Amino acid sequence: MKPKFYVTTPIYYVNDVPHIGHAYTSLACDVLARFKRLDGFDVFFLTGTDEHGQKVEKAAAAAGLDSQSFTDRVSPAFLEMAHLMGISNDDFIRTTEPRHKRATTELWRRLLAAGEIYLGGYEGWYAVRDEAFYDESELTSRPDGTRVGPSGAPVEWVVEPSYFFRLSAWQDRLLEFYDKHPDFIAPPSRRNEVLSFVRGGLKDLSISRTSFRWGIPVPDDAAHVMYVWLDALNNYVTATGWPDPDAPRAAFWPANLHMVGKDILRFHAVYWPAILMAAGLALPKRVFAHGWWTIEGEKMSKSLGNVIAPADLVAAYGLDPVRFFLLREVPFGSDGDFSRRALVSRLNTELANDLGNLAQRSLSLVARNCDGRLPPRGAPTEDDATLLAAAGALPALLRGHIDRQAFHEALEDVWKVVRAGNGYIDRQAPWALRKTDPERMAFVLRVLADVLRVIATVLQPFMPGSMAKMLDQLGVPETARDLAALATPLPDGTALSPPQGVFPRYNDTAA
Repeated sequence: MKPKFYVTTPIYYVNDVPHIGHAYTSLACDVLARFKRLDGFDVFFLTGTDEHGQKVEKAAAAAGLDSQSFTDRVSPAFLEMAHLMGISNDDFIRTTEPRHKRATTELWRRLLAAGEIYLGGYEGWYAVRDEAFYDESELTSRPDGTRVGPSGAPVEWVVEPSYFFRLSAWQDRLLEFYDKHPDFIAPPSRRNEVLSFVRGGLKDLSISRTSFRWGIPVPDDAAHVMYVWLDALNNYVTATGWPDPDAPRAAFWPANLHMVGKDILRFHAVYWPAILMAAGLALPKRVFAHGWWTIEGEKMSKSLGNVIAPADLVAAYGLDPVRFFLLREVPFGSDGDFSRRALVSRLNTELANDLGNLAQRSLSLVARNCDGRLPPRGAPTEDDATLLAAAGALPALLRGHIDRQAFHEALEDVWKVVRAGNGYIDRQAPWALRKTDPERMAFVLRVLADVLRVIATVLQPFMPGSMAKMLDQLGVPETARDLAALATPLPDGTALSPPQGVFPRYNDTAA
């Protein structure tokens, strides 16, 4: 039986349109899901939309629509983004679905039965834009006197009846859990932030509102709707079919990884594990908080007009080049700056010049000198063995990097082999060997074909379309494109498709 692996994106809030930040998170999860499938795992990959809350209610009113009609109109844009970016999700959840309302109502009832919820009154600062409560110590003032939270969102003083979750009771148990599971929060800088926050003391969490109506009703108290984050976080459990223990996906919980932006780490690494423990449910194994993209050195915002739509990038540069750039340019977990000039430079240097050139030169020589068939293997020289060993080490190397979400390190290790391959072909000069030692020429080309097969196989999660073309040209059957298949060499004499360039060069003026 295949081992199971469950990865989630955050569910995206529908008061806005998809942008490069959403695409980035989904892409990271997609690469992870695709790699795990290549590595023999039974994968469940979830994404979706977060559709309740005061912010959505206000956005719907501004659009002249009722809240359900507004979410029905906006949610499909995120599904379309997933299709556009080649995201291989297995499910797309909407928090307005009946299955989610049922599961979240059951979660509330379990927390209530466990004595973890009580009715009180809330009085404090609330940011509608963040759907978050903030302490006085977390606020700053703008020059005009407006009080804002850590994200820059304006806050307002709220006084209303509220149900509370006894978060304060879970402080020590959370700290004990973090200590026993040091890899639960990543990267380390984010873990340190969470530890500092929890050690500073936790207050009970307001988990219902009465000042608006767009939310899941609190069971047996229709005056209240559930706090949007309690509702939203439970999507990860809903999608497994919970609370039905016999649901087809029930065995996927707990999730192996929640991928989130750093701005929502607190909800996933503090509130969510406390809620799960209180409800008697298993905790996810890992929460990874990645950084943000700036655009040409400026924060991305609609007011600056610099929000980048994924569709525009894909239309200009192609899907796989964009996927490659987003995970290659910046160490994953850190903030990064997006520029078209950097994109064009990376695509021309590493895709067109390095990998594209290596494949085109190697396969063209096979086509011209080996009757378009895979040359036979032979006794390797030291130079051959070194390159073959470097390529052979890639699956294990990438497995470690992907498990740590170090996508940039995974790509760098692949490119070390790509660069080594270009050095090898220059040293061996098979075009010259054709005249002096045709047998040796054939084996050099076989080494290059075998190395390219490994490279194309492990790069499939990053650039699935382009690597499918490369594997086609290498004569690799579709049934032999997972990691395990690399242990079986392709038969000598395998017919290869005519070589065609996979990566075009881009004109720098386009940047």
